[in-house]
Amino acid sequence: MRALQATMTQKLKTIRHDATIQEMARRMKDEKVGSLLVERDGQVVAIVTETDIVRKAVAKGADLGKEKVESIMSAPVASIDIRRTPQDAHDMMADLGVRHLAVTDAGKIVGLLSVRDLLVYFKRVSEPRITQD
Repeated sequence: MRALQATMTQKLKTIRHDATIQEMARRMKDEKVGSLLVERDGQVVAIVTETDIVRKAVAKGADLGKEKVESIMSAPVASIDIRRTPQDAHDMMADLGVRHLAVTDAGKIVGLLSVRDLLVYFKRVSEPRITQD
């Protein structure tokens, strides 16, 4: 199994572009996730994150029960090929200033990778093993 495949979230969580921000926030809470992929006509067109809610909606005084996800979503979704390494993903996130990457295989989104996923991965591969004498 490739390192990105083992690190990414494979069960994609999505929301419709015309859902309200409040519906989106409830969905994130229920699903225990910090981002959702946004769908329009069955296609992933963007991503929306907790940061988007705070910076693009709450800070501007938006009516969260009326304002739509499409007003705060980020498009296009930054992506990385599944054959790349976790280090490549880390570098790409830093270069783009994003915290989430869609993972693609032959151009199709097959997973989502977050900064938290990478932290767990790097901790696992770099932590020295503690042994008894």
